[in-house]
Amino acid sequence: MVRAVWHRRLASALIPCLLLVLSPALWAEECGVGPWLAQTIYVPLYSHIYADQRFKNKPFALTATLSIRNTDPDRPLTLLSVDFYDSNGKMLRAYVGKPEAIAPLASIRYVVRENELQGGSGAKFLVRWQADRPVTAPIVESIMIGTKMQQGISFISRGQVIRGKRGKWDR
Repeated sequence: MVRAVWHRRLASALIPCLLLVLSPALWAEECGVGPWLAQTIYVPLYSHIYADQRFKNKPFALTATLSIRNTDPDRPLTLLSVDFYDSNGKMLRAYVGKPEAIAPLASIRYVVRENELQGGSGAKFLVRWQADRPVTAPIVESIMIGTKMQQGISFISRGQVIRGKRGKWDR
């Protein structure tokens, strides 16, 4: 009796795992990779941070790069907007004037220079994209780097989907 219960528990745990391994499309959907038709992504970005108590809250300025990577090996996606906001939620700049295609497996970047301090420590990007047919989700992240007095710092921040429209695989 105990063995039968254990076998059922093992089967109920393993069958979903086997389905995910045997079906790449199902695996991708379960992992949030796709299929997607559109997303709005919130990406934290730090124009500066406070890194040293000796300087009494003096900002440590950073250069930041927003990286958008189309992870789909077969289909393009269209970048609709890349908007930069400050710590108070005020839009400072629109980086995309007209929709821009990102080819399969291609990447695009936008740089916020170290001397552009107006974003502040709570700066962010909102990235909007869409696709004509379902695609895997892009990787959208910010990379910050700075050096001062022989001190270097670098880190990344991954974007978070705040809105999206799912599709169904048609491959």
